[in-house]
Amino acid sequence: METGQLEAFAKQYKQLLESNLRSLVGKLDAPAIIKESMIYSLEAGGKRIRPLLVFATIDAFGMDPKKGLSAAAAIEMIHTYSLIHDDLPSMDNDDLRRGKPTNHKVFGDAVATLAGDALLTYSFEVLGNIPNDSITAETRLKLIVEMAKAAGTEGMVGGQVADMEGEGKSLTLQELEYIHIHKTGKLLGFSVLAGALIAGANQSQIESLSAFAHHLGLAFQIQDDILDVVGNEQEIGKPVGSDTTNSKSTYPKLLSLDGAKAALREQTHRAKENLAKTGLNTTLLMEITDLVASRNH
Repeated sequence: METGQLEAFAKQYKQLLESNLRSLVGKLDAPAIIKESMIYSLEAGGKRIRPLLVFATIDAFGMDPKKGLSAAAAIEMIHTYSLIHDDLPSMDNDDLRRGKPTNHKVFGDAVATLAGDALLTYSFEVLGNIPNDSITAETRLKLIVEMAKAAGTEGMVGGQVADMEGEGKSLTLQELEYIHIHKTGKLLGFSVLAGALIAGANQSQIESLSAFAHHLGLAFQIQDDILDVVGNEQEIGKPVGSDTTNSKSTYPKLLSLDGAKAALREQTHRAKENLAKTGLNTTLLMEITDLVASRNH
């Protein structure tokens, strides 16, 4: 669970984010059904780890985290679109997401697909509309390019394809890490990078924060794999054992459950080591790392 400074910080900025997401979608000139579908999944819950990473990274520089609101909203839109599409019958075919019926079970496959498309495209509009008095045009362009890379074929989409191709196969640990670095890690990494760019980080800080995000992303996915074995449906919001059902390679399958837990501890330790190199006030980022490593236990 969230502890220390993070609890109050997360509550404040999750509320701010969720209000902003409702406002952004609400003002769209679009058919009501697509807006309802978008909002349904945006409001499905979750700890908002990616937006919190944006806010906490900016906070580490002693700056106002609200400067990251648009970037945080854009990232959550991309994350949400990926979940909607992941759940479709043509992909993972899941009926539950965070304990609620998945988007396509409520709105149908066609609207769910289009809601995902809408969230993806709108996310870039949101980034492009960050006011000039908040960031420079150069930083805005960098954010757009880096988010496209993190979400696209060199990032999340490429990882999703590799994940599908790996179903029913015995993958090596290196192949499994490729999937998770791209499918999960790249967008987590962009969340940290976005906060760093908005805060005006120097190159050394960006390198240390990027290394932190790399190890955090692996820790996140290892924990997901562990929870698929030892979690329960109410806690994780989806059926337990879905990885086995879909014949996916996982860290517990390759390393044993105890081996996966050891790998989780190692990745968490290395994430924190890189945070310490930044010379910043990384208390919140440390607590988010602990949250990722212990969630739903």
